[in-house]
Amino acid sequence: MPDVVADGLSVLFCGINPGLMTAATGHHFARPGNRFWPALHRSGFTPRQLLPSQQRELLSYGLGITNVVARATARADELSAEEYREGGRLLTLKVTRLRPRWLAVVGVTAYRAAFDDRGARVGPQARTIGDTRVWVLPNPSGLNAHWTPATLAQEFARLREAAAT
Repeated sequence: MPDVVADGLSVLFCGINPGLMTAATGHHFARPGNRFWPALHRSGFTPRQLLPSQQRELLSYGLGITNVVARATARADELSAEEYREGGRLLTLKVTRLRPRWLAVVGVTAYRAAFDDRGARVGPQARTIGDTRVWVLPNPSGLNAHWTPATLAQEFARLREAAAT
C-alpha cells in the first residue's frame, strides 16, 4: 500500500494497517462505512469530502497518510504484537525522515501496541519523535460505536486547531 507523504507535512495520519478493500483499491480508508474521510472534512481539514481515490489531493493541504503495519488483513486483530512493535520502529524512522509537525495515529489500541504505551488515551501525547508531536485519534471504523460521526469530527477538529498554531 503506497504512502501518501511528503517532507514537512502539517499532519501525517497513520492508520493501523490496510484492510482488504484498501489493499485491493490502493486507496487508504477505502471501505464503505469507514468514517475517516467524512471526519477529515467535517473537522475542517479539507474544504470538501474527498473520496479515497482522491487521497493524493491531501498533499495540497499539507496532509499525508501511512500505516503502522503494511500487511493487509480483514481485521486489525489479526496482527501480532511483534508486527505492531516493528511497525512502530519503522514508523519512527519514517517520521524522523519526513519531519511532519504532527503524527496522528488513528486508533488508540494500535498506538499502545506500536509504542508500548499502555496508558495512552485519545488526544495529544507526551511522546515526540524528534520535533514531531504525536496525537492519538479514535479509530474511524464504523465498528467503533464509542465514537459517533459528530464526536469523531470534534476530535479531528481538536487536532486541526492544534496543528494550526
